[in-house]
Amino acid sequence: MTLPDASNIYGARTSDESTLAEDRMLPGALRDASFVTRLLCLFALGRPDLETHWESLQSKDAFQNARESLKHRKAGLLLATSGVFVTTVSPAPYFDYTSPAPYFLLFISLMMAMIAMLTSGLGMIRWLHADRQWTQEQIKPGGHFLLSYLLSMVMPMFFAGLSLNCFIFAMLIAGFCSQNTVCHVLTAVWLVAYVVGVGSMSIEFMWKLAQMS
Repeated sequence: MTLPDASNIYGARTSDESTLAEDRMLPGALRDASFVTRLLCLFALGRPDLETHWESLQSKDAFQNARESLKHRKAGLLLATSGVFVTTVSPAPYFDYTSPAPYFLLFISLMMAMIAMLTSGLGMIRWLHADRQWTQEQIKPGGHFLLSYLLSMVMPMFFAGLSLNCFIFAMLIAGFCSQNTVCHVLTAVWLVAYVVGVGSMSIEFMWKLAQMS
């Protein structure tokens, strides 16, 4: 009986390892992405490149975790909250959010939350039937599929953010237009917290954006 040559076994193993390493490397089309693509990556994935997400496409478990984390982006809470404020009258006479300006913003918030729910639901359907290898093959060349792939992650967050900001400004207007001093103070504290939160997020975003250039 002839024993297999150790050099052939080692060569085959080395070849398989090199092939696997090449598959794990980020393709050139994704590495040299445009500014718009990197900006979408920053919003969708939290970093201005696809390296981490590409690695998740190499493993079934990692891809499943990424899919589950993206599937649960919902705007149901915003939709329910805005709907309650739009369809009910203020129980406190000194906090009237049914005046024209706050009510208009609440209505816009409700519309944006509906669109966020719609885009989130479509994204969930897409990720529910997503195949790891097919997704990897489609985004590998870049192009229009990659843009639609990233937009499916960004759009729910975009509309949910618009909805949340419209709701916040509606409450701020109603609070500052109130005749109650305590309501003024609480609204001012809320405004400071909002400015600090948005400012810190903007600083972090600009820092990551500067790393892209």
